[in-house]
Amino acid sequence: MITESGMDNVFQALAHETRRSILDRLRGQPGLAVGELASGFDVSRIAIMQHLRVLEQAGLIVSEKQGRSRRLYLNAVPIQQIHERWTDEYSKHFSSRLTAIKQAAESAVKREGNT
Repeated sequence: MITESGMDNVFQALAHETRRSILDRLRGQPGLAVGELASGFDVSRIAIMQHLRVLEQAGLIVSEKQGRSRRLYLNAVPIQQIHERWTDEYSKHFSSRLTAIKQAAESAVKREGNT
């Protein structure tokens, strides 16, 4: 499971619009080379490399060396882990509440049917 520090890294990485755009491109084009990725942005290649470093430290991208180029892939696992942490906790609470509401509604319908 993702640590508090790991979550901080993910949220920090996702806080920047360019990094979110990078992740969107990698989701749509897995295995994109760094040069191909950088050509789609109006910032320097050095700036893209810095963004990639932040994304890699957060575990949101994986790079694979192929000859002289690096291929990049989205790793959505940290985002999924954060999602599960929050939704699992709250889902338990609300599913029990919904069950109670359902039972109360069914009881009310039965009482109205018996009158």
